[in-house]
Amino acid sequence: MKNITIIGISAAGVAAIEAIRKKDKQSKITVISDEEVPAYCRCVISDYLARKVGEEKLAYRGKDFFTTNKVDLKLNTKVIKVDPKKKRVVAEIPKEVDEDSKKKSSNVEKIQFDYDVLLLANGASPKFPDTKGIKKKGVLGFRTIKDARTMIESSAIADTACVLGGGLIGLKAASGLSKRGMDVKVIIRSPHVLSQVLDSQAAEFFQKRISNNRIEIITGASVSEIVGNGDVKAVRLDSGKVVACQMVVVAKGVEPNIKILKDIDIKIDEGVCVDETMKTSIDNIYAAGDVCQAYDIALDKPWVNALWPNAVEQGKIAGSNIAGENIAYEGGIGMNSVEFFGLPMVSMGVYKENDNHEVMTKIRPEKEEYKKLVIEENRLVGAILVGEIAQAGVFLRLIREKTDISSIKDKLMHENFGYPNIKELVKEEDKIYV
Repeated sequence: MKNITIIGISAAGVAAIEAIRKKDKQSKITVISDEEVPAYCRCVISDYLARKVGEEKLAYRGKDFFTTNKVDLKLNTKVIKVDPKKKRVVAEIPKEVDEDSKKKSSNVEKIQFDYDVLLLANGASPKFPDTKGIKKKGVLGFRTIKDARTMIESSAIADTACVLGGGLIGLKAASGLSKRGMDVKVIIRSPHVLSQVLDSQAAEFFQKRISNNRIEIITGASVSEIVGNGDVKAVRLDSGKVVACQMVVVAKGVEPNIKILKDIDIKIDEGVCVDETMKTSIDNIYAAGDVCQAYDIALDKPWVNALWPNAVEQGKIAGSNIAGENIAYEGGIGMNSVEFFGLPMVSMGVYKENDNHEVMTKIRPEKEEYKKLVIEENRLVGAILVGEIAQAGVFLRLIREKTDISSIKDKLMHENFGYPNIKELVKEEDKIYV
C-alpha cells in the first residue's frame, strides 16, 4: 500500500484519483488544494460571470466523490515547498479562528505531508505584469471561483472595467462583465484580438462582433500605470491617455505553478518536463495538467498545453501509472473552442504558418465564415474554423493520427467533407474518418 499525495484538485487531479482507484482500492490518497471549495470546472466560470449558469453548476465533483474514493481532502492548504529527499510536502494553512474575537488571524502555520508517490497537478496561475499599481484593490485575475465572485460583487457598484489582454480569458471576462451591465474596455498590445489562437483574418470577424456588442477594443496599447489611492480609479496607457475605471482584469495568459519546485533538482523548461508515462525527472514524482510540459502532436515536440481535455487525459495516464500500469501518453493538441455573441470558432494545432507550410483558406464575409488549413509534408497540422465549425472533429482526427492527406487534399475545403455523404467525395481507401 502506497502513500500517494496529489497537489491540485482540478481536471488532472480528479482524473488521476479515478484512474488510481480503478486498480488500487487500498493506497492512501491525500489531495492538497489552496481552493476554498472542492473540484469545479474552470471552463464554466465565464458562464457563471455572464449569468448563464448558477454557482451550483460549476461543481466538477461533489464532496461525496472524495468520500467514496477514500480521499483525504485538504482545502485552504497552500503548498510552499516539495522536499524529494525527505519525500515530504510542506504547506501553509490559516491559523485557527480566535473564538473570543471571532476574527481569523492573518497568520498561517506550516504543516507537512509525507508521500511515497507525488503527483503535481497544481495547474497554472494568471501572469501579472510588473506594472505600477498592479497590487491595488480592484485588480483581479480571472481563473478561480473566488475571482468570479469578486468580479460579480464589484460589478454591482462599479461602472467601468478595463481588461488587459485580448485572448480567450480576457474576452470571456469582458463579455461576462458587459452582460452584467458594465462598460468594458479591452486593452491589447497586438493589432487584433485573439492573437494567440487566430490569424488576423479570423480575428477581424470577432473584433467586429465584440465591438458591436458595446465592448470597446483598444489595440496597440499597453498600460503603464494603474491609478488610484488604494482602490483602482483609472489606468494610464503608454500613450499618456488616462482611462477611468473601477476594476482591472489582468488576462495576459497563465504560467505553470512551478515556484514550489525552485529549490529542487527537477527538470523544468516552460513547465515541468515529463516522459510518456507523465513521470518527471525524479522517479517517484509525476506531473499532469497545466503545470507540465508534455508531447504535442501537431508541433511534434514537448509543449505546455493549458487545456482542460489535455489535463484530463494526462491525469488519467499519470494515475494509471502510479497505480502500477505502464501506459504511454500519446500526446495532446492545442485546441480552443469558444463562442462570442453567437459567433463560434475552433482553432487547433498550428495556426501561424511558416515557409514550410502549405495553406488553404476559404472565406465568406457575408456569413462571417472562415476556414483555414495548415499543411506540412502532406499532413494536416492546424486549422481555424469560424462561423461553421461542424468539421472540427474530422480535422482534429486527421491531425491527431498524422494522416497522409495527399490523396484527399483537394477535398478538404469541400463543405461536406467528413459528413455521411463523404463516399461521394473520396475513394474507398481514403475513408479514414468514417
